[in-house]
Amino acid sequence: MQLMQTLQVTTRMERTAETQVDEQQLIAAAKQNPQKFGVLYNKYYEQILRFVYQRVTTKDDAFDITQQVFLQAMLALPKYEYRGFPFSSWLYRIAINEMNQVFRKNEKQRGVNLEDRHLRDIVQEIGENSDEDKENAVLAALTVLEEDEFQLVEMRFFEKRAFKEIAEILDITEANAKMRLYRILERIKPSVEKRIKQ
Repeated sequence: MQLMQTLQVTTRMERTAETQVDEQQLIAAAKQNPQKFGVLYNKYYEQILRFVYQRVTTKDDAFDITQQVFLQAMLALPKYEYRGFPFSSWLYRIAINEMNQVFRKNEKQRGVNLEDRHLRDIVQEIGENSDEDKENAVLAALTVLEEDEFQLVEMRFFEKRAFKEIAEILDITEANAKMRLYRILERIKPSVEKRIKQ
């Protein structure tokens, strides 16, 4: 929890044309000279670390996976193509792949680390008034979601990403991202209600 409080991440980016050009210039420079990749690393490290940390059981695992994400990104940078989305979307896709690889090897490394306000947002989204019992019920429901389902919930509610960006990260359509998320919420709602009644 302390790591999560320490890491400050820029969520949902309001991107101007100037910002996009600046980012593309940094990427072009890093493609020409791998030593310049450090600027991209410094810009996105905390953001990717936070994303990974929310999914694993220890800080050390989060650091190791994040390091691997940036190594893979640096090696694959010559193949990167700008598609109108932030460079971070590409890094998230690499992070998801790295985490899935780790989880296939050892399911015990998978975890859920989040803040109370994230749970409140989900409770409210499923049409309930938030309280501690409901938040605990949502947490229990989240822990049994499939990896891809949890990632979708995480990006929307924890990172406050727009559906358009989620779609790019997960390589699906925006409509599909919305449909999947709301189906997940509809599926966990009865579970939450059942746990509250117990």
